[in-house]
Amino acid sequence: MKNYIVIFREPDGRQDSHTETEIAAHRENWSQWFAEWGAKGKLAGGSGLTLNGRIIKDGHPSEGVHQVGTEIVGGFLLLKAEDLDEATTIAASCPIYEFDGYAEVREMQQ
Repeated sequence: MKNYIVIFREPDGRQDSHTETEIAAHRENWSQWFAEWGAKGKLAGGSGLTLNGRIIKDGHPSEGVHQVGTEIVGGFLLLKAEDLDEATTIAASCPIYEFDGYAEVREMQQ
């Protein structure tokens, strides 16, 4: 088994509005997805991220998080998979795409 990180990028939630019903369905889809892949032993950790943070450049911190347009890093996931193909298949099945997000899958160095 190899270790992978999935970095979730998505529109800044403060910019988009979704109904309470859409948000509830999205959360339920995530819950089911985590339950499925967790039961298969493929999830090794992860978390959503708040918008509270700092960027440090040349040793000087500034308030805020990295943002390109309205896109932010919304969270990360640690996976265990046989290879990049399997890790990609797992990430491709997650609900991040429901609200115009996307994922980057990277193998972690040993």
